[in-house]
Amino acid sequence: MKTLLSLFAIVCTLTFSQAQTDGVTVSVTIENVLNDEGNLLASLHTAETFMKAQGIKMSSVAAKKGAVTITFENVAPGTYAIMILHDANGNNKMDFQANGMPKESYGTTGEMNMYGPPTFKDSSFTVAEEPVSHTIRF
Repeated sequence: MKTLLSLFAIVCTLTFSQAQTDGVTVSVTIENVLNDEGNLLASLHTAETFMKAQGIKMSSVAAKKGAVTITFENVAPGTYAIMILHDANGNNKMDFQANGMPKESYGTTGEMNMYGPPTFKDSSFTVAEEPVSHTIRF
């Protein structure tokens, strides 16, 4: 019985240690957060989900004036983009003015197009085997 329990413990340890190393850490620092109101909503996207659906990984942290860092763990190798929204009023969505312009701060990784919505091509980055970090400035 002791042998069976020992074998079970070893299998569990190997399984959990493998699960913890199935990807890398992707972090993003959001600079120029204007106030402490609401939350910062972050989503990690593939080309299939960018501007179309919920991200493959989501995170929400309390807004803090200045800079805030958000981390996504165990991200598999591939091509991704991160979208950030300062949801100041806490309704979990982007609010728009009557003319269609956003009321709340937002940003993506990569190059922001000032004359239209962001694109996956301009926002994307590659994840390989090393941790990745980005900065988005509101």
